[in-house]
Amino acid sequence: MTLPAPEPTRIPVGLGDRSYDILIGPGLVAGAGARIAALAPGAACAVVTDRTVARHHLPALLASLDAAGVRHAEVVVEPGEGSKSFATYADVCGAVLDGRFERGDLVVALGGGVVGDLAGFVAATLKRGLRFVQIPTTLLAQVDSSVGGKTGINAPQGKNLVGAFHQPALVLADTGCLDTLSQREFRAGYAEVAKYGLIDDAPFFDWLDENRDAVFAGGANGAEARRHAIALSCRSKAAVVARDEHERGDRALLNLGHTFGHALERLTAYDGARLVHGEAVAIGIALAFRFSAAQGICPGGDAARVASHFRAAGLPTRIGDVPGWTEGSGPGAEAVLDAMMQDKKVTRGRLNLILARGIGRSFLAPDVAAAAVRDFLDGEMAKG
Repeated sequence: MTLPAPEPTRIPVGLGDRSYDILIGPGLVAGAGARIAALAPGAACAVVTDRTVARHHLPALLASLDAAGVRHAEVVVEPGEGSKSFATYADVCGAVLDGRFERGDLVVALGGGVVGDLAGFVAATLKRGLRFVQIPTTLLAQVDSSVGGKTGINAPQGKNLVGAFHQPALVLADTGCLDTLSQREFRAGYAEVAKYGLIDDAPFFDWLDENRDAVFAGGANGAEARRHAIALSCRSKAAVVARDEHERGDRALLNLGHTFGHALERLTAYDGARLVHGEAVAIGIALAFRFSAAQGICPGGDAARVASHFRAAGLPTRIGDVPGWTEGSGPGAEAVLDAMMQDKKVTRGRLNLILARGIGRSFLAPDVAAAAVRDFLDGEMAKG
């Protein structure tokens, strides 16, 4: 006899009349149709997904929509960061318009961070705004990119430079989807989980030190640890978003490691074979802690502990860990710094970084001296 799925964990995101719920648990894709029909009675859905996710999860979602009597059409894009482009954005917009979807209808993002960002931006801009539902299928998307309303695409000048804040109407984080991820993709998402402990929750990072293997185990053995890690991450992000929706204050802390990481992604031309986003974040966080230690801000032992934690999870922690990027054969410190200067947190040409006074004690450091970052990067690259 098949037991019914347990009730999902519910985490509210409090934004007044734009508030919404994050639901976390198994079986949510199979039940999505009923929840969507209840959210928007009579609405149709344009489902945006990628080819890989479609193979694993699209049939269950479409069957659920059919059972709930929800009209739908599907738009399938290529997997990978390359789909966060002007060209793919135009293609998806055209497909949704061809499907004759109205302003009262919904865009549904079924996939990881790339699909969520792309579909969300389509929803934000078509007909001056359609509602959308996030159904994140990767760990990274479940704990980070599906929550908070950041949507967008990449530009040749850098990552996520074209976009809009557009909150979802509902987030369905089906933990069962994580069992279809490769170990590499799961590890990449784990970097974003650990980030929440490193920002302002040292006890959570301590818990991860003790329970990392259970989080990675999945299945019956790791289900509760995995759900706890996802729920705590989402609760942390939801609280920050409610305080600072448009990143004018402490929401910037959620970008710990991202200024370094986005620069590395840009310089590898968003080539997922070499570097995926979560790996770039892991390197970026390790760099942020080592830079903080080099500036005398953070204990060196904390920086070493962060790097050790990521290495034990199978994540890279140094620029030289990126395939094909060793001393003398990859872009130099000046190129990395130049890419960092394209970051959205740069203000009037001044570099703002998220640094750390220790584990769980991150802060926004305004006007960081570019020369100090360049010297630090030179040293990092010399170490390989």
